[in-house]
Amino acid sequence: MTAEVNEVLLRSLTPSVLGILVRRGADFAAAEDAVQDALVEAVRVWPADPPRDAKGWLVTVAWRKFLDATRADTARRRREDLVDEEPAPGPAPTVDDTLQLYFLCAHPSLTPSSAVALTLRAVGGLTTRQIAQAYLVPEATMAQRISRAKRTVSDVRFDQPGDVATVLRVLYLVFNEGYSGDIDLAAEAIRLTRQLAAAIDHPEVAGLLALMLLHHARRAARTAPDGSLVPLAEQDRGRWDTKSIAEGVEILQAALARDRLGEFQAQAAIAALHADAPTAEETDWVQIVEWYDELARLTDSPVVRLNRAVAVGEADGPRAGLAALAVLDDALPRHAAVAAYLHERDGDLATAARLYAEAAQKAPNLAERAHLTRQAARLNARRSR
Repeated sequence: MTAEVNEVLLRSLTPSVLGILVRRGADFAAAEDAVQDALVEAVRVWPADPPRDAKGWLVTVAWRKFLDATRADTARRRREDLVDEEPAPGPAPTVDDTLQLYFLCAHPSLTPSSAVALTLRAVGGLTTRQIAQAYLVPEATMAQRISRAKRTVSDVRFDQPGDVATVLRVLYLVFNEGYSGDIDLAAEAIRLTRQLAAAIDHPEVAGLLALMLLHHARRAARTAPDGSLVPLAEQDRGRWDTKSIAEGVEILQAALARDRLGEFQAQAAIAALHADAPTAEETDWVQIVEWYDELARLTDSPVVRLNRAVAVGEADGPRAGLAALAVLDDALPRHAAVAAYLHERDGDLATAARLYAEAAQKAPNLAERAHLTRQAARLNARRSR
């Protein structure tokens, strides 16, 4: 068993091991610490001496770590009744509390950033260092964030029903962080969403998984060799991952067949239409507008209506897109960039260049800022000829 296999297996077992400790009487914070200690021990021991029952080994070691920590903490002596007798080693219980852990880590009392961090650690099995690297913050800062999150949910009953929509929003936040440090958060979000889909039969869970797969399939084509952004219309579609696209479409079709439409299914349907087009010119923009109409009905989101304006501009012409844009607040993120694109398509290069420059100043990251600045420079160069 290689070290790489160890990490994949360890992270997949983390939520069920944590759930078992909580059911035995450990509070969530102490159980999570004990499981992390057991994972460290497994990384040290398993390459040379892999266990026959990996889950059982982790449960046994994590429980002993919990006992050691509890007995060493005089402030926790009241728990001694719970831990006087250590369960005999043997096969781990078959009860799977993974779903409850997802709900707990995405509890409404947590801020989005805390819910993401706690999900990655308690459900994903990542270390605090890995999470800190992924979010480009000091490890001590992330440790404090996770510690506060654990304290916040410490009194939440483990068997309370949770909100699937909140869990999905947290997983989508993870996915949209992409990649930094030594952890690919987009891939991690896909893994966790697959795990959630195995624990709960819900069309929106399937919709989110399909959406992630369809977006992730285009990842290799999104940036040029120099790191600059490549817009969807200009991407080399030969670099798209056709296997992920096929899987995403299959999952989406099964979800849509259940006739319980949700926002992630609608978003995935839009992504599938983009993926299905052999070229940008062959994109079915009319159907995309129809899906944006469904999505707007489901969410009433200004951002959705902003994206819909782009689709209307492609389906019915730039002036129709500008008319759809005119009713939206120009303070919306990316409003100036969308307006610039539509004005360029309508032939108003001066206005488009000015708006691209304005959008660049508001860009949320350096890559997007550089892309928008290049667009403004390109149009200014065309105008000066």
